[in-house]
Amino acid sequence: MNNVVPNHLLKKHQKNILNEKKYNSENLQTLKSSIKKLLKDKNGVLISHYYVDHEIQKLTEETNGCVSDSLQMAKFGQETEADLLVVSGVKFMGETSKILNPEKTVLMPTLEATCSLDLGCPAEEFKKFCDQFPDREVVVYANTSAEVKAMADWVVTSSIALDVVEHLDSLGKKIIWAPDKHLGKYIETKTQADMIMWDASCVVHDEFKFQGLKKMKKLHPEAGILVHPESPMEVIELADAVGSTSQIINASKKLDFKKFIVATDKGIFYQLKKESPEKEFFEAPTAGDGAQCRSCSQCPWMGLNSLENLEKTLIEMKNTINVPEKITLEAQKSLNRMTSF
Repeated sequence: MNNVVPNHLLKKHQKNILNEKKYNSENLQTLKSSIKKLLKDKNGVLISHYYVDHEIQKLTEETNGCVSDSLQMAKFGQETEADLLVVSGVKFMGETSKILNPEKTVLMPTLEATCSLDLGCPAEEFKKFCDQFPDREVVVYANTSAEVKAMADWVVTSSIALDVVEHLDSLGKKIIWAPDKHLGKYIETKTQADMIMWDASCVVHDEFKFQGLKKMKKLHPEAGILVHPESPMEVIELADAVGSTSQIINASKKLDFKKFIVATDKGIFYQLKKESPEKEFFEAPTAGDGAQCRSCSQCPWMGLNSLENLEKTLIEMKNTINVPEKITLEAQKSLNRMTSF
């Protein structure tokens, strides 16, 4: 398993957290205007995840792009008539867009933005693991490489994982699950399906701690608790609602709480506050504070996306996502099952 942020990236991430860059209004408008013109000239569209910088999310909304979870990001790429897809998120999201839209150009603001779950499930090792259990259905989380997706029978996101496994279990299928052990355990507990787990976890969600969350609940006893299922099981058990990013946003609107403690990446707070401006949202505590924490409730790779490198990649048409044809054809099978489920 490899869910540790590389030291060079950790230092960069911690520096960003401690010295968050603030755009002045003039620079911000100049950048946005430039990106808008480039998108128009190149028939491009922005597709951005809920975890990226809020200014990228705002710009995506202003240009009629898509801000969503990874499932809707994948679907939007198929539905749009744009020739150019600019994906702000992490690399597997760009790869997914390219696999589903091989005829389109897919760019990302940076190719350095990977994922601890992707890193924690190397394709060669995963193949050896699967070969030990040839009678099982292979279900992999979207947070994996194109090569791993090509080995899978199903690709799922956190918004449909529970339903897909429940469906497969009803058909009598035994399952190999990869890579997130916490999400896998949550699904296994809910469905009682026969599942063998790969051992990896998300560097952000793995940091949320039971005792810290209980203490925070004492400080805000009237607050609801929203938890992403990539979190440890003892944290999930404290939740008033468990779900994907889109499901967390929906729960925050529907549940009868005025305050929420949120155990997922802090990038989601832009959408939470926009959808429910009358409510208060607090970050769930992690294993450390300030420069001592590994993620500080923020994915270090998601944080590498910026308006500056977004503009640069559009000017230079660099950071292109390419997936070999053989991998594309194999991965399309499992990804098409995901988008049509």
